[in-house]
Amino acid sequence: MTKTQKLLCELIALPSVNPNLLPAKHPRAGEKRVVEFLAATLAQAGLDIELQTVLPGRSNLIARLSPTGKVKQRILLAPHLDTVDVADISQLAPHKKNGRLYGRGACDTKGSVAAMVTALCELARGKRRPAATEIIFAGLVDEETGQAGSRALAASGLQADLAIVGEPTRLEVVTAHKGNLWLKLETHGKAAHGARPDLGKNAVHEMARIVDLLETDYAAQLRQRRHPLLGRATINVGTIAGGVQANIVPAYCAITIDRRTIPGETDAGVWREIQALLRKNRLRATLANTKGSPCLPMETDARLPLVRQFMRSVGQTRAAGVDYFCDASVLAQGGIPSVVFGPGDIAQAHTCDEWISLASLERAREILVNFLSATC
Repeated sequence: MTKTQKLLCELIALPSVNPNLLPAKHPRAGEKRVVEFLAATLAQAGLDIELQTVLPGRSNLIARLSPTGKVKQRILLAPHLDTVDVADISQLAPHKKNGRLYGRGACDTKGSVAAMVTALCELARGKRRPAATEIIFAGLVDEETGQAGSRALAASGLQADLAIVGEPTRLEVVTAHKGNLWLKLETHGKAAHGARPDLGKNAVHEMARIVDLLETDYAAQLRQRRHPLLGRATINVGTIAGGVQANIVPAYCAITIDRRTIPGETDAGVWREIQALLRKNRLRATLANTKGSPCLPMETDARLPLVRQFMRSVGQTRAAGVDYFCDASVLAQGGIPSVVFGPGDIAQAHTCDEWISLASLERAREILVNFLSATC
């Protein structure tokens, strides 16, 4: 077993489930175990360690590898340390089979963590330490819910010439990803006895018309908007709830929608177009944002020198995009040019048999060592 594989096994065995996805004081909750383990590993390799408090009991891990000479540029490695919960406790017992390593977080994103940390330790202890590039590892908390870790890091004023955000991209350098806006729509009617529906106003019926409008006319409108890397903007009505019982005309109904945005779209613009669509069709609903912080689309210029250099090190000639949202957008909004890169496939993330290809894991470490050691 290689050092990278061994590290990934150790990380999988340390539960780091986002506390927002578990009951209070759950034994699997929090990133602290992983933070402490990685801090000790990186400190032993000679990196300077700092903990950045983000939320009570939850801190980003910051580790710095100084160059052999004067700092001329800075590269940030930024995977997240939290995971979703396990379907079965056996997912915390990593195991290998047919060239794959199974376990919670294997690809999302402890595989990226293992590749980045092993690469950093190799650079710190070997002869390929960069001469003028400071490398900062930022193990981020809370990516799976509110991105509090990346938001705190961006707000701290940290500057870097490039951020490589660890996510499963099948070893592609991703320069663009979609944004994510969650909205709640509510309709209000008038309750009445089910035997006399004419005396009431059915809020579920009103909402049904809205759902149909969003999933047909509005979805068709969005299909006309395309991004060269990300494809079309989308909408999905994910939940609906209304009514009390069958013999009462429902006075209230609510839906939540997932709206994936592409570069050029804004949250305010989405609000305006949905409200305009409702007015045009004489439908009434109140709107509310169910996400506290904006999750904007991200697009980084693939012609930037470090981005071009990183793509060349991967053997990639064209920029790539992904449909999901991640910390890269937050860091980019904070002024750090960001790309997404890591071993594994998003198709395996969050599944009951999450896995990562061991060949992909080793190749990620090799790519990072070669790229980072070649920077000036």
